[in-house]
Amino acid sequence: QVYLMESGGGSVQAGGSLRLSCVASGSTYDRYYMAWFRQAPGKEREGVAVISRDGMTLYQDPAKGRFTISQNSAKDILYLQMNGLKPNDTGLYYCAADHVAWWLRPQYKYWGQGTQVTVSS
Repeated sequence: QVYLMESGGGSVQAGGSLRLSCVASGSTYDRYYMAWFRQAPGKEREGVAVISRDGMTLYQDPAKGRFTISQNSAKDILYLQMNGLKPNDTGLYYCAADHVAWWLRPQYKYWGQGTQVTVSS
């Protein structure tokens, strides 16, 4: 079992920055891959960035160059540094974990409750 809790969302103007955090606990085996997903109103959940325990990362194309996914040394806090935010980045951001390499596909077994990010123009 894995428990995930996100924080750090908020409202910012376009061009601003936010750093999301996800505190993770439970099985380290099931936290080998950890990811951030976003769901905008009326849209499907989409993968934003993922990191493996050995440090491999993958980003959704719109996030490349603007967002950075990272973990603390203990691998129990996941971060998403978001710079140059755009109105299209608005949505509910979820943290996800699994031992399967789903990468940016939304088939992860464990999910947090989400944190809202709103970017105004």
